[in-house]
Amino acid sequence: MRPLRLLPLVVPAALMAAMLCASPARALIVDVDAREAPRKILHAHLTLPVTGGPITLVYPKWLPGEHGPDGPIGDLAGLEFTAGGRRVDWRRDDVEMYAFHVDVPAGARALDVALDFLLPAAGSFSAGVSSTEHLLVLSWNEVVLYPQGSDPNTLRCEASVRLPAGWHWASALEGHEAAGVTRFAPVSLVRLIDSPVLAGLYMREVPLTTDDPRPVFLDMACDSRAGLAIPDATVAHLRRLVTEAGALFGARHYQRYHFLLTLSDHTAHFGLEHHESSDDRVDERTWIDPDKRLTRSGLMPHEYVHSWNGKYRRPAGLATYDYQQPMKGELLWVYEGLTQYLGHVLTARSGLVTPEESRENLAMIAAGLEARPGRTWRPLEDTAVAAQVLYGSSPAWASWRRGTDFYNEGLLIWLETDVEIRRLTHGERSLDDFCHLFHGPPSGPPEVRPYTFDDVVHTLNAVAPHDWAAFLHERLRSTAPHAPLGGIENGGWRLVYRDSMPPVLRAAGMANKRLDLTYSLGFTLDDNGAAIDVIPGSPAARAGIGPGMKVAAVNGDKYSHEVLMDAVKASRTEPIELLMDNGDFYSTHRLDYHGGPRYPWLERIPGREDVLARIITPRVGAVDGR
Repeated sequence: MRPLRLLPLVVPAALMAAMLCASPARALIVDVDAREAPRKILHAHLTLPVTGGPITLVYPKWLPGEHGPDGPIGDLAGLEFTAGGRRVDWRRDDVEMYAFHVDVPAGARALDVALDFLLPAAGSFSAGVSSTEHLLVLSWNEVVLYPQGSDPNTLRCEASVRLPAGWHWASALEGHEAAGVTRFAPVSLVRLIDSPVLAGLYMREVPLTTDDPRPVFLDMACDSRAGLAIPDATVAHLRRLVTEAGALFGARHYQRYHFLLTLSDHTAHFGLEHHESSDDRVDERTWIDPDKRLTRSGLMPHEYVHSWNGKYRRPAGLATYDYQQPMKGELLWVYEGLTQYLGHVLTARSGLVTPEESRENLAMIAAGLEARPGRTWRPLEDTAVAAQVLYGSSPAWASWRRGTDFYNEGLLIWLETDVEIRRLTHGERSLDDFCHLFHGPPSGPPEVRPYTFDDVVHTLNAVAPHDWAAFLHERLRSTAPHAPLGGIENGGWRLVYRDSMPPVLRAAGMANKRLDLTYSLGFTLDDNGAAIDVIPGSPAARAGIGPGMKVAAVNGDKYSHEVLMDAVKASRTEPIELLMDNGDFYSTHRLDYHGGPRYPWLERIPGREDVLARIITPRVGAVDGR
């Protein structure tokens, strides 16, 4: 398939101001007034080149990286069309909710569109909470309409934003600020939507490269100045992340790269990939709180890997022509699963986690997937195909329904693939060689190179001849009761359970305010004692407890995490009886459990080579301790 190429924009500083003043007649102009972002509203004005007659404008629906038709059109308001100063009527299509029909008056050469975007109070990705009193993440897809049938790769856009007084901004876009307005150099609609803007009162930029022709920056916006205090050691590890990723792939497919990091307790928390930046959102005190820092350590490596795997190389079903064409997610176990695996590897190689912490993370992933009986009816392949409906699914009964398991189960499949390549080649080759062939040279500006399942298999065979199609199909289509643990076991380790809690699991519980008793009683509780999920067949499930029910008392004592943990520790000799609040109805449940605390660990298999240690060994020198 012919690559979809996005042309780079390299504009000398002296030339850019002139370009910004010379507005081409046929550009889509997007002006955003974000001064009321703290009040949760954006005002936008668009100018589109038109000719007289009917036109259909569309709002972006299927967004790269979001894997579903979730363009936040429900928060579009105040829509008004004018031409030549006169108001023009419009109507929404009665089947396609993202399309608007307008009859442009004869002789008109431009159509003006006024709209507001009501910044969400809930949700995720571009439909998630994106502003606070002190910061904003502007996703351009929120505020644009474009002519149906036009090519977003060639549709030229001129964008600008007006921010609250005293705010600063960061983006992969080149911009020039004057008189309180930041105007960005002209780009295609694809590149505009692919380049969010992070803005705020408290911001800090940290260069992660030195004298690099393709520089990388960490740009942070926080709800407080104190939250910007990233430890020097963490900066050093992020710089090593850039170096290790370069060694892994052997090329970079961006002109410059910006980690756009939002530090806030009042925005949605997630990561969203772009060619030359990533929209990363974490807790306000992530750099200050060691538990939060450890728990979020894999986010930026994951999103950075996406610049190669997901943006540059993209499954053909996700490399759609425009934002209205439905996407097909059957290869998300490559798009997200391989990224999850490589992010896991680079998090360790960069020193963001220690080898011990890396193994603890892997044990949690493996045990969490082992505890999902939903795998007995739903193969992993179906979680990828159904991703667009699973992203928004409830955590209640997630272990039976299954969710977006192609992330972590994909990680296990790619770990097993890596270990198998090393076995087949007697340690001479690895998945690193696959990445170099599939995602590597030559370096260049952003572009999209689509691929198919056969392309993945062909490249694996170029690294190590094997029946990779059968190997992958067996794991993707399996409804066996156990997770694919071959990579761990053939890598010299095995999953075991002990009564001591791994430090990484403890940190995750503290950071996420959860009590994870998945591997003993069979449920996870939130900070208020409500069951988030209950594992079918577990002691809690057999006792009649379901998601949403809240623990009110433990053996007659008022509930607290500590009281319940004391009961679990005593369970070998004492019963556990829970009083549950089920929507203001109370019931008593006696749990048939006598195993004490139980948590996942990895344990060395005597006599086997420690392949896992080889996999996470840095490729570029040694990593200093944290």
